[in-house]
Amino acid sequence: MTGFRTIDDMGDIAGKRVLVREDLNVPMDGAKVTDDTRLRAAVPTVAELADKGAIVLVLAHFGRPKGQPSPEYSLAQVTQPFAAVLGREVRYIDWEGVADSVATLRPGDVALLENTRFFGGEEKNDPAVVERFAALGDLYVNDAFSAAHRAHASTEGLAHKLPAFAGRQMEAELRALEKALGAPEHPVAAVVGGAKVSTKLDVLKHLVAKVDHLIIGGGMANTFLAARGVDVGKSLCEHDLKDTALAILDAADAANCTVHLPYDVVVAKEFRANPPTRTVNVHEVAADEMILDVGPAAVEALGDAIKTCRTLVWNGPLGAFETAPFDAATVALAQTAAALTQGGELVSVAGGGDTVAALNQAGVADSFSFVSTAGGAFLEWMEGKELPGVAALTQG
Repeated sequence: MTGFRTIDDMGDIAGKRVLVREDLNVPMDGAKVTDDTRLRAAVPTVAELADKGAIVLVLAHFGRPKGQPSPEYSLAQVTQPFAAVLGREVRYIDWEGVADSVATLRPGDVALLENTRFFGGEEKNDPAVVERFAALGDLYVNDAFSAAHRAHASTEGLAHKLPAFAGRQMEAELRALEKALGAPEHPVAAVVGGAKVSTKLDVLKHLVAKVDHLIIGGGMANTFLAARGVDVGKSLCEHDLKDTALAILDAADAANCTVHLPYDVVVAKEFRANPPTRTVNVHEVAADEMILDVGPAAVEALGDAIKTCRTLVWNGPLGAFETAPFDAATVALAQTAAALTQGGELVSVAGGGDTVAALNQAGVADSFSFVSTAGGAFLEWMEGKELPGVAALTQG
């Protein structure tokens, strides 16, 4: 991740046209943006470039229009919400007559160009689309880490056509990830949760060689428990992955990575809000019960393990956190990690949609060192994969 250029390396940009790739793919209810997190994340870069006298042309995708223009997926509806969080005028520019429209802009102006995915070649990284985008600008800034795992025209192709730089959000993301797994301070702990082992096999295989403590939670922990001979009742479990789970445990042993699985759990006979529950040893789960959260004794032990570490990376909840009371373990461990972070004892980096929601629910998202809103890109980074949008910045 080292070697990428940032806004600080751009020199005098007054009067220059800067194409800025942002992620403005926000959820909407009618004309209302229901979560403006991504809009706010774009503000530092766009505002700084405009303040320095650049003509800022924002590129972004919205939804999945499949290469066809559609009012439903037009970024026109995001223009005013973005202007509101940016605190300055944002001009919407359609692709028809785009060059003439851009020519009317003045230094310091900000414009939001129409959905990049209205071009069928955007997602194919079509050289013709890259050329069309590049013709509009002098410089390129990628500020959309959440789209960096895709080699699209606006996320990867442009970085090879124009001088390329990382925006402030991208820069913060890359520096945080470098601290978490690139060149972390050991001991390092990783929390990996979620429903299924099958969705995070590559993550687990990569992490056992990178971290000192691997904490496995969520439904995927049941698969590991079953592989070790524990009867998990009617819990969510991928019994067909027993050999895979054992192979991951063997790889962890060979790498001196300690794997933490729950030894007490919260169980119920039905999955709904606030059903009758029991907290039991993992060997005492009844045939008609399902494991829905990590137990309090195990959570306390996990907290003790994290206290011995200097770095923590977190992806996925420990239990079925969306449904009370099965958020207790995730909230408790997140609060422990947050307190250690605030005390200067831990660098904590978390990411993924469910993870962000869980940390927000615990009230500690602002207390972690860095929380990534990227989903697929964060997961692929945890798998050790090269992200095309990032690689293009380091090679450009």
